[in-house]
Amino acid sequence: MKKRVVLIAVIMGVIGLFCVAFAGMGRGEEAQTAYLRVHIRANSNLAEDQNVKYKVRDGVVAYLTPAVAECATKREAMDEIGKKLDEIAIVAQNILRAEGYGYGARVSLRQEEFPTRVYEGVTLEAGVYDALILELGTGSGDNWWCVVYPPLCFTSGNGNVVYKSKIAEIIQKFFA
Repeated sequence: MKKRVVLIAVIMGVIGLFCVAFAGMGRGEEAQTAYLRVHIRANSNLAEDQNVKYKVRDGVVAYLTPAVAECATKREAMDEIGKKLDEIAIVAQNILRAEGYGYGARVSLRQEEFPTRVYEGVTLEAGVYDALILELGTGSGDNWWCVVYPPLCFTSGNGNVVYKSKIAEIIQKFFA
């Protein structure tokens, strides 16, 4: 009985958090202030530069996920990422070096223009969003982007975007 009461309290808290986080979803300017996006630009459109972009993406997402998973607000996520910009650059540069690339990576947290994008039925309208920007080499190639906060997407090892439910993860941990 005690587990059931705690589980209900956890679920209600998480639902409340997501209701607040997603309140601006799909509403133009309100949505732009509710999300923190990530944008990784490849050095070029050559196949090898595009391939290493995805390796960097996987490494950076793996590094960032634990850091932002427990953030309760976008501001907290931005502050946490802001403290880790040098480390994010090191993660990216280590992957580039391990793969034999001579160019580096630049990382910043700033506002940037994004086109309209749909994530599993959630539409983010075109506009200016806060974003973690990672430029590999010249940063002139095709890019990959997603949402860091609230955490709408993560990457799987095969390069596909996998959408995770924080509620399902909490429930699984509770009963494990």
